[in-house]
Amino acid sequence: MNLPLGDVLGFLRLVWAVDHGLQRVSHRMEREKGVTAPQRFVLRLLGRFPSVTASQLASALDVHPSTITGILKRLERRKLVTRRRDPHDRRRTFLALTARGRALDVEPSGTVEGAVEEVLSAQPEHKVAIAREVLTALAAELANRGQAPRAEP
Repeated sequence: MNLPLGDVLGFLRLVWAVDHGLQRVSHRMEREKGVTAPQRFVLRLLGRFPSVTASQLASALDVHPSTITGILKRLERRKLVTRRRDPHDRRRTFLALTARGRALDVEPSGTVEGAVEEVLSAQPEHKVAIAREVLTALAAELANRGQAPRAEP
């Protein structure tokens, strides 16, 4: 039975369905490919932007730096990512894929990004642009509402 959810609850149901789908595919990717979707996303970014820093990755993924730290630690333990100190600033490290990491930076068959690529390529550009606008606005509003409220003076 389809309940008449209305615009807001119907849209939210779709967002949750996408989130649930991302989680399911990520778990399957971990079983089959040895990396989760977020880990693979980091590997793909490092493959395209060698010598990026952890803070640059966090910014590109729009996540808290501690989230990237956890992902990088798991990837480093598996010898997929390596760190190299900046010779000019010892506090700064650059990230790069190892040979094992590069082996996972391959075409997206069976991955989250493969599903996204397939769907986006089947849609007209104007629909993709509109979807991007709506998702960007929703992400910004959720980020705004996720902030701690300011104390009253």
